[in-house]
Amino acid sequence: MSLDRQLEAVLFYKASPMKKAALAKMFLVDESKLDEAVVALRERLEDSALSLVSTDTDLELSVKPDFDQLIEGIRREEMRRDIGKAGAETLAIVMYRAPISRVEVDRIRGVNSSYILRNLETRGLIERRSGARQTEFSPTTELLRHLGIEEKTALPDYATVMDALENYEKQQENE
Repeated sequence: MSLDRQLEAVLFYKASPMKKAALAKMFLVDESKLDEAVVALRERLEDSALSLVSTDTDLELSVKPDFDQLIEGIRREEMRRDIGKAGAETLAIVMYRAPISRVEVDRIRGVNSSYILRNLETRGLIERRSGARQTEFSPTTELLRHLGIEEKTALPDYATVMDALENYEKQQENE
């Protein structure tokens, strides 16, 4: 499988900016080979709804500006809907475990949470922050203010929930 297709798959899956150096290391290539793959991917995406956004250090897949109106309509429609059971579950995980990466949320839920995290972020309920090794999610101050709490330790049954989560994780490690 070509490097540009692998790069596309990883960037699509991650759904957030990735360091070029980390990608080169992941694919076991030097940065010049990665640059060649970037050129090839960019060419393949010319007639696509996606574009490859790059800075000196990062790469990310993005929807082209031509589709802004379409995407904005979808976003407004999503905002009108209830967040649903999966959204509430994901929001609870972020609230109790923040800061938490998407990978950790996926592990706890057992499914890919990219769409739900994006939806919660769009609604202003959670925010994305660059962590030490990866992007992490935390509840917004607006959400905490709306709930009438000053910090996550004031969430209902905080100590009980955290104990249950720790016990669950220990059980998963032992299996």
